[in-house]
Amino acid sequence: MNFNAPLLKPIRILLFPFSLVYGLLVWIRNKLFDKNVLTVTSFNLPIICVGNLSAGGTGKSVMVEFIVRHFQHKIPLSILSRGYKRKTTGFALADDKTTALEIGDEPMQFRLKFPDITIAVGEERLVAIPQILHDRPHVKLIILDDAFQHRSVKAGLNIILTEYSNLFTRDWFLPTGDLRDQKSSYKRAEVLVVTKCPAEMSTEDSLAITKEIDVLPHQHIFFSSIRYGTPYHLTNRSPRPIRNNMEVLLVSGIANPTPLKEFLNDNTKVYYEMLYGDHHIFTIDDWKEIAKRFHAIGDVDKIILTTEKDAVRLVKFHQEVKDFPLYVMPIEMNMLFNGAPAFTDIIGKFIASFN
Repeated sequence: MNFNAPLLKPIRILLFPFSLVYGLLVWIRNKLFDKNVLTVTSFNLPIICVGNLSAGGTGKSVMVEFIVRHFQHKIPLSILSRGYKRKTTGFALADDKTTALEIGDEPMQFRLKFPDITIAVGEERLVAIPQILHDRPHVKLIILDDAFQHRSVKAGLNIILTEYSNLFTRDWFLPTGDLRDQKSSYKRAEVLVVTKCPAEMSTEDSLAITKEIDVLPHQHIFFSSIRYGTPYHLTNRSPRPIRNNMEVLLVSGIANPTPLKEFLNDNTKVYYEMLYGDHHIFTIDDWKEIAKRFHAIGDVDKIILTTEKDAVRLVKFHQEVKDFPLYVMPIEMNMLFNGAPAFTDIIGKFIASFN
C-alpha cells in the first residue's frame, strides 16, 4: 500500500499523536546507546552499513549492488540482510537450493546476481556476523543491508541514503511521515547519498541540498540517479528493449515504483499497472489475474514488465509464465558529477585501514 497516496494523507495526519509517541521511543533508544547504557560491539574486520532514516524506497539494494560490483573481485565479502518477510527465522546462508521464501526477496536477488559471494540473513546481526565468520572464514568484508538502526553492531563505515523527492530533512516520524529514526542521526554517518536524482541535476541544486542537510566536516555527500537497462525474459533471459510503440503491463510490489512509472510514461505508447504491497508474496491467483489483465490488452506489441525484486517472487511460477512475454527491468545506480571514483576511493581506503 502506498501511504503517500493523496487519499491516505489525511489519515496519516490523523495519526500524528502516534508519531509523537514513536519519535519519543526512538529518541530514548538513541540516548541509551549514546550514553552506553545499551552496548555496542565492534568486530576486527571492515563492516559497511548501507541504510537510511526512512522506511523503504531509497535504493539500498541498488547501492549494495554497486559496492559489490566494484569490490567483489578485490576482497572476499559477504552481504548480511535481515531477510524481511521471509517465511523462516534465525540465521541462514544462501545456497543453490535457496528460495525467496526462505531468505527474502532482496537477499535472493543478491544471490542470483552474485552467486560467488556469501549471502546471509539474520535478524540479530550481532549473532549473525560471528556465524558468517565461522562458516565462511575467508570473508574479509561484511556489508550490512539496512542496518543503520541496528546499533548493537558498530559499523566502521555508515552510508545512509535519502531520496531526492523525499529528503529526510523534510520528513516526519512514522506513521504520519516516513522517518523511522531521528533526523539528527544522520550525523553518525560518514557518507550521505541523495538517490533518485534527476539525471540532469544541476550543480546549484546539489549545493542547495548539501546546505539543507548541513553536511558536517567529516562527512561526504554524493548524488545518484537511476539507470535502467534492457529488460530480459524471466525464464529464458532473452532481452527485449522498451520501445515507444509498445504497451506495457507493469506488475510491481515494491515500496516506491514511481521512478519506473515515470520511465514507462516517457518511453512507451501506454502502460497499465497492477501494484501490490511492498514485498508482496505472489499467489497463483495473483498470476491468473495478471494473465487475464494482459490478455485484455488489445495491442499486439505488448509485454508484462516487473522489477528485479518482484521477479524473485514470480519465478516460482516458471511453468505458468514461460510462454508469456514477462520481462524483468534491471536497474543500476549512476553516480552524478563523476562521483563514483571518489565514492569507491572512500570505501577502498576504509577497507585498507584494516590491513
